[in-house]
Amino acid sequence: MPVPVYAFTGFLDAGKTKFIQDTLCDPRFNAGERTLLLICEEGEEEYDPSAYPYQHVYPETVDQENITTEELEALFKKHRCERVVVELNGMLQIGAFYQKMPADWQIAQEVMFADASTIMSYNANMRSLVVDKLTGCEMVVFNRVKPEEDIMPLHKLARALNRRVGILYERTDGRTEYDEIEDPLPFDINAPVIEIGDEDFALWYRDMSEEPKKYKDKTVRFKAQVARMRKEKDGFFAPGRFVMTCCVEDIQFMGIPCRYEKSAELRARDWVMVTAKINVRFHPLYRGIGPILEAIEVTPAEPAANEVATF
Repeated sequence: MPVPVYAFTGFLDAGKTKFIQDTLCDPRFNAGERTLLLICEEGEEEYDPSAYPYQHVYPETVDQENITTEELEALFKKHRCERVVVELNGMLQIGAFYQKMPADWQIAQEVMFADASTIMSYNANMRSLVVDKLTGCEMVVFNRVKPEEDIMPLHKLARALNRRVGILYERTDGRTEYDEIEDPLPFDINAPVIEIGDEDFALWYRDMSEEPKKYKDKTVRFKAQVARMRKEKDGFFAPGRFVMTCCVEDIQFMGIPCRYEKSAELRARDWVMVTAKINVRFHPLYRGIGPILEAIEVTPAEPAANEVATF
């Protein structure tokens, strides 16, 4: 049986500890399950196990950066636990910890907490850490939002990195509100041919990757560079773009497998305009279901004004 892991992320003093404490005090969440509480960051707030409705919560302070898979397994077995709640250190990358988790641990929920008065400063000065926290979370909670504060900058920050994230605002006057701002895509997915502007490639690629079935049987036209596929048979190539999520260090090529009978005539890195029908099926590149293109037309094209696509 998979072990559910509830991960809480965010920077110091963002409200993680208080939320976890309140959650563990709620009998709807804490119904007596034996819970390993991993504390990777110590802030001003402290946990009070005496307040929990059931005393089957076992806090362990750990070194997120240096802990090993074997040590995590040992802590879990030590307390004979059924699930894990972890408060992660905001100054470290999440992925490194996830890679250390035992094979049967599975993320059940990831929530980020952000202080509205400081998150923009973190984004300006520690962009890669903000991207790391926002990209994978299911929900972000912006707390300490002033009653008159415009929430649009916070909304844009979250949705630019994660279009499906739920957003909750906690105002300093006690009000709590869910984000209901709709973000229309900058292209018409119901058009006979979906025209993707050069500046919208990254957004389209991410949206199609997250919801491939939405694009099934659609026709699309976009500008891309030619990439070869090492493990594909002749008749395929991967049109795509170099995409930067947050900084130069994370630039990587985002390509889509495309069946094209004249692919052997294409040269790697050349710019082309691709018109193709989108299919959705299993492909090793995705290790599961994903978009596969069936080329209708591939023609030479001028390079995009900005060769690296951004969100």
